[in-house]
Amino acid sequence: MPDSVVETPAKPGAPDAATPVPAGPSSPAVPFHPALVLWTYTATTFLSALLLFSVQPMFAKMVLPVLGGSPSVWAVAIFFFQAALLAGYCYAHLLIARAPLPFTGLVHLGVCLLALLSLPIGLPAAWSEPPPGEPYLWQLGLFTAAVGLPFLAVAANAPLLQAWFARSGHPHAADPYFLYAASNLGSLIALLGYPFVLEPAFGLRALSRLWMLGFLLLMAALALSFVLARAHAGGSTVAALPQSGPGDAASAAPTWGARLGWIGLALVPAALLTAFTTHVTTDIASAPLLWVLPLSLYLLTFVLVFRERPLIPRRLLLLLHLASVAVALLALSQTKHETWFLTAATGVAVFFTSAMVAHRTLYEARPAARHLTEFYLWMSFGGALGGLSAALIAPKVFSEVFEYPLLLALSMACRPGVVSAEALRRVGTTIARLPAAMIGRKPAADRQGTPEEGMTEADKQEALVLWLIVAGGILAIYWLPWAAGRLGIRVGEWGTTPLVVAALVAVLIAQFRHPTRQLVAASLVFCALVWLPSGVKRGEAQRSYFGVYRVQQSADGEYHTLVHGTTLHGAQRVRDEDGNRIDDPTPATYYYENSPMAQTIARVRERLGDRKGRYAVTGLGAGSLACHAKEGEAWRFFEIDPVIIGIASNPNYFTFLKHCMPKPDIVLGDARLTMAKEADGSFDLIIVDAFSSDAVPVHLMTVEALRLYLDKAKPDGIVLLHISNRYLDLERVLAATVRLLPGVQGFLVADDSADGSYAQTTSTVALFAKSAEALEPFRSLEGVSEFESTSQRPWTDDYSDILGPFLSKMGLWRDEE
Repeated sequence: MPDSVVETPAKPGAPDAATPVPAGPSSPAVPFHPALVLWTYTATTFLSALLLFSVQPMFAKMVLPVLGGSPSVWAVAIFFFQAALLAGYCYAHLLIARAPLPFTGLVHLGVCLLALLSLPIGLPAAWSEPPPGEPYLWQLGLFTAAVGLPFLAVAANAPLLQAWFARSGHPHAADPYFLYAASNLGSLIALLGYPFVLEPAFGLRALSRLWMLGFLLLMAALALSFVLARAHAGGSTVAALPQSGPGDAASAAPTWGARLGWIGLALVPAALLTAFTTHVTTDIASAPLLWVLPLSLYLLTFVLVFRERPLIPRRLLLLLHLASVAVALLALSQTKHETWFLTAATGVAVFFTSAMVAHRTLYEARPAARHLTEFYLWMSFGGALGGLSAALIAPKVFSEVFEYPLLLALSMACRPGVVSAEALRRVGTTIARLPAAMIGRKPAADRQGTPEEGMTEADKQEALVLWLIVAGGILAIYWLPWAAGRLGIRVGEWGTTPLVVAALVAVLIAQFRHPTRQLVAASLVFCALVWLPSGVKRGEAQRSYFGVYRVQQSADGEYHTLVHGTTLHGAQRVRDEDGNRIDDPTPATYYYENSPMAQTIARVRERLGDRKGRYAVTGLGAGSLACHAKEGEAWRFFEIDPVIIGIASNPNYFTFLKHCMPKPDIVLGDARLTMAKEADGSFDLIIVDAFSSDAVPVHLMTVEALRLYLDKAKPDGIVLLHISNRYLDLERVLAATVRLLPGVQGFLVADDSADGSYAQTTSTVALFAKSAEALEPFRSLEGVSEFESTSQRPWTDDYSDILGPFLSKMGLWRDEE
């Protein structure tokens, strides 16, 4: 997706790699001062990159509230921006190739004027609510309608500016390296500046207006750049790159094999970008801070390796890549939430090194200068295809996140010497012909006189080793678990998986000098992770736009558990201590009888006396809260994901609904959007428990959201927010929120008495009411504490920032008034 890809030179000091340059060895004197031309094009390129990469996290954050705060929002956004970037490059390429120079400027400025009609950027009124279910296509339509034209106009600037500069008559027109540096600098400043500077300082509406002002400034800069180029070039067309002589083999047209190689080498790191970002945001929050850091690393890989002399020597890079892949694959075989930071750090390392290896191999596979425009277009196509694969195809094909270990295995194919057509042909032929060669028979192709090169001893040895690796891997995957079971060997929660993976990873490391063997070994690790229980395959899994849900059995066999990411979302006891099957609908985990939620429900019931209350719950989970309901009470659940409804309703998984609420009242859709349709003053208690893994749906915790809940509660009604979180200090966020709601009272209720088992899980909730009188009966609950004073800025629909709460939770920053 990076704009900087198109702007990276094939060789410092060489002609522009991506666009045409003047045909002659020299150019007439430029009518404007060279410094004016230089600074104009540098500033325009910098501003264009700044706008291109700042709009991505800005608009993705805008749509989070209407899409449930799902981590998939950014995954689909990455694909959209990759596809839109490709469209912008194609538009610019066709404009440069087909139109005279004066016409290119007029057309592009006209496109910019049309894009101006879409500004300031915001959510179109016609796209205020997605349809129920999985809104993949709806999100793509929303992005196209809201930012499609402005983004395309900005994306096309890089190749257009290079083409215009090549005709400007500037002394450095044939060596526009400063444009590459300006673009890289603008891209990284935009990405890193958004979460650390812009997001903490400005709301979304202010940022949208700032972006529009930047776009207007960019249009003026584009007009000046075009004038500078046209004044020198007159009405001529853009000259083509110098044609190589007929004897220049390097300038031969690329083969389709080479093109497929470019696509593959661009696809793997782009898909890894999406897969890794989704993996990280599932456990913290879907927010710009966690979106832009992986994307920044992705862009940085081009700066480091797309150059004649890479900053990291090849041998060291390959060693780092091998080590990170090995550790990441081992981690996937036994991942628990306690090791999340280690897993995330490993993920960063393997993503960064894999992208560097792929992009370095891609750079070394670049064609002659005259074909580099095509090269960059195929690269962009591969990046868009990678985003499509990880964001849209993988969730439909795989029930779990198998694309992550698959891409780690495929990253081994991106190492030098693996993807060449000759290497693949030779390996395939050798493996196919080995059985005949081993028994001394001449292959049928040779007996028929086909001019095939005979197998050398080295070929036979290579094929034999590959066959042995495959046979040994299959034997380990299928036989070792069976043998352990027959021998009664205790192998732990994940069985023999860590042992099998460790053995295959050892083979992967041992074959450092043989990339094809490494690819085979890594592929076998992927097969082991798919076939055997592991950190990416445990229990029965179902996948949707909102994540991967696993229904698992506890290690002792007593409980069925519902896990999203690495976070427990409910459990039910299915066997007694003797191992006998039981059907016990008693709520467990965060919902057990003495939990803050259970105490609050009981206290509301006490206050109501003989009256039957009305209860609203956002987030169905396993259906545990349904078993706190009593006859005559009205309970309504608001659930965004049909997959969760199916899991909770399936008695093979959980029987809470079967026993306690056979005909549950469930409203499908985002909790805020659907609850807004309820009449004001409807509920005695509203429980907000809609969390994806440990990820926080920020839009459910803003000032506007809390005001909505209080509006829907009765005058003496209570709003309960479940805020247990391993990574974010949400208590301070809510403390700041209360200050903006006059008359609203609130406090915390923490449960420290639970034993931490599936039967009793610790939790923290926040209670709110419209008056102190309504909240007073609940102050006698166990674990009550007041909100601490804070300088934390409250979250609103226009503003939110997870950096402060994250640092506060980690003990790295305490914000006190």
